[in-house]
Amino acid sequence: MADQEFLSQEEIDALLGGGDSSDEELEEESNIRPFDFSELESIKKGGLPGLDLIYERWVKMFREEIRRIMPKINMVSKESIYISRFNNFMFKIPLPSSYTTFTMKPLKETALLVVDSRLVFTLISVVFGGPAKPFKVEGREFTKLETYIIKDFIDLALKMLQGTFNNVLPDLKVEKKSTELNPALARITSGNEKVIIVECRVDIDGFEAPIYFCYPQGMFLPIKDIIYTEFSGESDKVWKEKLNELLLDTEVMVHLELTREEFSLKEIVGWEVGSEIMLSVGKDDPVKLIVQDREKFVCRLGKVKNKYAALLEEAVIREDDEEGGSKGESLEKNG
Repeated sequence: MADQEFLSQEEIDALLGGGDSSDEELEEESNIRPFDFSELESIKKGGLPGLDLIYERWVKMFREEIRRIMPKINMVSKESIYISRFNNFMFKIPLPSSYTTFTMKPLKETALLVVDSRLVFTLISVVFGGPAKPFKVEGREFTKLETYIIKDFIDLALKMLQGTFNNVLPDLKVEKKSTELNPALARITSGNEKVIIVECRVDIDGFEAPIYFCYPQGMFLPIKDIIYTEFSGESDKVWKEKLNELLLDTEVMVHLELTREEFSLKEIVGWEVGSEIMLSVGKDDPVKLIVQDREKFVCRLGKVKNKYAALLEEAVIREDDEEGGSKGESLEKNG
């Protein structure tokens, strides 16, 4: 036992956690605080496929319509859909901003559309011929003129939202309640409640600014099968009607081809102003109506009062040759 080594008092204190701690260690321990998981935003990637698809369609419809009244807007895109605490979301919005509350009957509760102040002032700038760039707007509210101009933007956004939702909920009606500049007057739920945020981006001549749609999480419970699951797009009547409208408004080149003749280069060189070119076509001969670069109708020439006219007699239908892969033409009488 005499040769057995014993621990010193300092070693015993170290093993038992005793002894004096350094000031540095005490300072590090004082900085430790509990972590609140409720402060985190929950990003729902792929968690709201139905709502995601609805807003993909909304973006297409809204982009086409808003560019008619505000041509300077180049692009409208959907950024993300996520879930956050209502207070955390509101704290991120710069002041002043436009807060529009609206309902979606028969759904209960109230939703919120937030237009970022940078977007508001940039829109106002380009409407009056100014540059599309951000402005320092802290410390002042919108004037009556500025509020009136942004009203058209908000009304159109809500109108297109109703049209998009009507594809899956024909009876849904979006109604605007009020537009506020004070965020305290635009509280749609308690601060600690979770809300669904849809963030979109508007590009105005290269300058981008966000707009937000904010929904109480419980608002979509009656239609959770639509919002939380991916539904088929085959019954998208709204988008089909819009696409059909755009196609019908598309301008195309239409011309009549009287005949085709071949001339030698020697003959063409001999042409002068006033030369008569004889064409092998008579007044009763059929002529072709060409739309863009395709023959579409066989016509007869005529006159209506003092204007030349063409009577459509036959439609030219182009059919794919399934066996050879070439295209042929057939004539079908219209009666």
